[in-house]
Amino acid sequence: MLAVVLALLVGAIMIAFTNPRVQETSAWFFARPGDMLVAIWDAVSGAYAAFFRGAIYNYLQDDFITALRPLTETLRFATPLIAAGLGVALAFRVGMFNIGGRGQMLMAAAAAGWVGFALDLPWGVHLIVALLAGLVAGSLWAGIAGFLKARTGAHEVIVTIMLNYVAFYLVTWMLRTPGLLQAPGSNNPRTPAIEETAQFPRILAWLNPSFNLHLGFVFAILSVVLVWWILSRSSLGFQFRAVGENPNAARVAGINVKSMYVYAMLISGALIALAGVSQVLGDARTGFSSGIDAGIGFDAITVALLGRSTPWGVLAAGILFGAFKAGGFSMQAAQGVPIDIVLVVQSLIVLFIAAPPLVRAIFRLPAPGSAPKKTKQNVTKEVAAK
Repeated sequence: MLAVVLALLVGAIMIAFTNPRVQETSAWFFARPGDMLVAIWDAVSGAYAAFFRGAIYNYLQDDFITALRPLTETLRFATPLIAAGLGVALAFRVGMFNIGGRGQMLMAAAAAGWVGFALDLPWGVHLIVALLAGLVAGSLWAGIAGFLKARTGAHEVIVTIMLNYVAFYLVTWMLRTPGLLQAPGSNNPRTPAIEETAQFPRILAWLNPSFNLHLGFVFAILSVVLVWWILSRSSLGFQFRAVGENPNAARVAGINVKSMYVYAMLISGALIALAGVSQVLGDARTGFSSGIDAGIGFDAITVALLGRSTPWGVLAAGILFGAFKAGGFSMQAAQGVPIDIVLVVQSLIVLFIAAPPLVRAIFRLPAPGSAPKKTKQNVTKEVAAK
């Protein structure tokens, strides 16, 4: 939490320095310092108020239900981040670094998208088949890295990064090839629209037709519960954690470490694939291009780190970053704040999370496990007690 506060403070400084009014009033700061201070306050408070209105609650709306639309947008942006973050976090717990989220999302999107527009199936069945096709495609794509690590010792970071490029160019080729993913009669590298029977239904449309939150969010929450159960309540999760802590000790204890690598990457890929499926069947209903991953595969690494590789931590981190995405657009539209500042704030959060001694030094916090400093009052109490 203190890392987030520090990042927001640094973001406030950047907002103030990039504000035209602040720059203008700085010219006569020594003559009338109050003008610059007021301009700084207006710039920062206006930006973060716009962020709140865009990410949580738009108090300028008269209708309470309509005012909640920003919160639903935050949850919608958070949906793929939660799913992909869970995949990365699960791999982290097994001691593996799944950097191939982009490729796994692209393969899942290609499979789910093709089923979504090419097959004519009944409502319900079509959605399930498209979902399963995407999950299987992403899982198998990640399983390649797990299999190579188990059989040849190839480092999963190198393999998954290279598989990202393979998936990107493979999907790009399919998008430019008639009869595969390219829309019929079009020269653009884009798919046709997803059939309505394969789309994720909007779960809150009955409250307000403008709510875009879809069924993918429910699947993301179920994934959080599933990963929590696997890691905390199942024998497979125990083996995952044992391998992650010490693969040599796990091997001596009779755990098949190579199989755990393969299983972990298969499950991790399926979770990340859910993010790609959510993008295709939930958001990109009119068709998608090779940019469907939208950088989520790499943002998932940040979400997993911020969530400490725990399911509930990933859920909170995903919602936080979803709020940054939703509120960032509102800040840019209402106050003219560059969207890049939001990206800098996200990066600073990761930086401060990765440097706990720095945060403790800034806030003068003791190191975990250290003995509290003895004050004169405490020493007096100890002497009196003796």
